[in-house]
Amino acid sequence: MNSFAEPEHIQMLRETLSRFIEREMPLELVRKWDRENHFPREIHEKLAALGLMGLTVAEDFGGGGRDIRATMIAIEMLCGRSMAVGGPFIQSACYAGLNIAEVGSERQKREILPRVVGEGLIFAYGISEPDVGADVAAVRSTGTVVGDRLVINGAKRFCSGARISDYIYTLVRTGPKEDRHRNLSLVLVPSQAPGITFEAQDALGLKGTGTYDVSFADVSVPIENVVGEEAGWNNAWSMLVGPGLDIEKMEVAAMALGIAAAAVDEAWTYAQERQQFGKPVSAFQSVRHMLAEVRTKLHACRVLTYHTADVLDASGKAPVETSMAKLFVCQAAQEIVLTCQQILGAYGYIREFDMERHVRDILVMPILGGSSAIQKNNICNMLKLAK
Repeated sequence: MNSFAEPEHIQMLRETLSRFIEREMPLELVRKWDRENHFPREIHEKLAALGLMGLTVAEDFGGGGRDIRATMIAIEMLCGRSMAVGGPFIQSACYAGLNIAEVGSERQKREILPRVVGEGLIFAYGISEPDVGADVAAVRSTGTVVGDRLVINGAKRFCSGARISDYIYTLVRTGPKEDRHRNLSLVLVPSQAPGITFEAQDALGLKGTGTYDVSFADVSVPIENVVGEEAGWNNAWSMLVGPGLDIEKMEVAAMALGIAAAAVDEAWTYAQERQQFGKPVSAFQSVRHMLAEVRTKLHACRVLTYHTADVLDASGKAPVETSMAKLFVCQAAQEIVLTCQQILGAYGYIREFDMERHVRDILVMPILGGSSAIQKNNICNMLKLAK
């Protein structure tokens, strides 16, 4: 079922990605990447060669022009097959491409954006800390000016893909902590810089990119690595809560949508092939009702995701709509996947079936990119609900 009237370039994107996924990302390899927690860099480079990273980059810098709907569809399709490929795509096209296009200096745009398009340059986020989650302005990591260098000290947590990244997009305090929202800066820290250490976290899902604790001990970078350069000094808060945050919420929604779609496809096929009592289990009303429910929820998730992406393409910002989409899609997608697991019964719990991977991957989606509780607060606050 496809009730979306999509322009020709979107149809071509779907066709191109479908062929790429079948050719370069067969399920046997996807299972191996997940099992070994492996990042297939060669596949990432092939995506860059296809021009996929250019979906978020202006033509002036070698891209095809910012297209949020197309970017969300790419995330949905790639993450529906493998987070080991879909995650790094986000880290390149969105973390690097969208952020630098939005808040980078002109020099940074000229130097970095062509590399995003041509090489698939990867950023990892260095935002959260051991004692800092939703309260981002409480970061303790510091950046101190020493001559023409900035010296970084501190620790970051939950840095997805840090080890495979080219830069860690690092939030540091660059002034007195009392003025907590003003004295913050974002810094591009090369992931191989001396003084950086990584400690892998053994996460349940999202295999392929890895999740890390990252420590910075007197890590020295050029002062021009401050994102936005002079304009970005002590100005990270406005960069974090601007349009980039809207798109980050949509990235997670699109990831969840892709995982849910893959789970529905697997359950739909399984229910028609699995025979019990002389007929396919899809003939039993309880299973049919579960399948009807997940199809309906999946359609609602897709409608909301695409509509919100279109709002972003049209207006550039949609803080309420993106919070609603992130909240609804991630929660509904989790319900979809867990229902699909029930349809497979015990087979949905063993690694020989892809459903087990979908379950592990979907569980974190209501947490990533701002938890469901945070999104509910945001919605009420932005709509000025009385306190």
